[in-house]
Amino acid sequence: MKIAVLGSGGWGTALAMLLVENGHEVTLWSYLEEESRQLQQTGENPLLPGVKLPQDLTYTWDLSCVKGCGAVVMATPSFGVRTTAEQIRPLLTPQTILISVSKGIEKGTSLRMTEIIRQATGDQCPVVALSGPSHAEEVARRVPTAVVSACPDRAAAEAVQDLFLNDRFRVYSSSDVVGVELGAALKNVMALCTGCCRGMGFGDNTNAMLMTRGLVEMARLGVALGGRRETFAGLAGMGDLIVTCTSMNSRNYRAGILIGQGVPVQEAIAKIGAVVEGYYAVDSARELAKRMGVEMPITEAAYEVLYQNRDPREALQSLMRREKRHEIEDTWV
Repeated sequence: MKIAVLGSGGWGTALAMLLVENGHEVTLWSYLEEESRQLQQTGENPLLPGVKLPQDLTYTWDLSCVKGCGAVVMATPSFGVRTTAEQIRPLLTPQTILISVSKGIEKGTSLRMTEIIRQATGDQCPVVALSGPSHAEEVARRVPTAVVSACPDRAAAEAVQDLFLNDRFRVYSSSDVVGVELGAALKNVMALCTGCCRGMGFGDNTNAMLMTRGLVEMARLGVALGGRRETFAGLAGMGDLIVTCTSMNSRNYRAGILIGQGVPVQEAIAKIGAVVEGYYAVDSARELAKRMGVEMPITEAAYEVLYQNRDPREALQSLMRREKRHEIEDTWV
């Protein structure tokens, strides 16, 4: 199949490599002409050091590469998804499958990535979310990985499953696009929190506490918005949470460590050298939680640290001193 991957960051590049390996005709689009030329000339993406790009991969900075494609992978940073989707709208056909691999919630609208894509392209194509515990660095090095292809349209979800599935990249299908996308966005917020606590010198106990209670918050909001609770126990929920909250491959985790060590928030984000999606997601998640009447104390504390200059130690203490409660609210009824 002819496929365009829009976004030549680490994740877009790793997925383009995978699709080439699976025998597809793949073009990797870069926002900048200079970046596209560099990839072509060097045969390597600096975000994936030591990984050679396949010779059969084509590079461009011209969005007309979308024309005639059976599938288009949307791999831009979350803040670039709407503009990119609007620009490709005239080039699409109803048969084109759009695959969202960007993770986040749009500031201002609180829309998920597939919702943005559907809106910006006139809802003329099936839109599938692909997500799960998948560091680009490891996928590019052929490390065994499993993710989820989610769409209410079963045929579309399974078509994407077939595009990516091979002996080192396993893809499960799901109808719960709400749960899968919210898991993808909110785990970045929790990774900032766990990284921050690591940077303050706390250990595994604290990390486990934040991940577990963070997952409760994620599921609580997801269910309120129409997702299924069990999705958050799967690859796009707990799986992605584990890999993002524990690994130095995670930009959000590394940024959190710097903040916990006392580096100012904006300086910490700049030091990472790539998009820290959790910084943007926490603002939108907080707004969604307020709108839906959902309690998300860890998310609220993260917002205060990231946007209101609250001391991280003080924020953690406020979480520890919250009024006592049951772990599972309906234990005694």
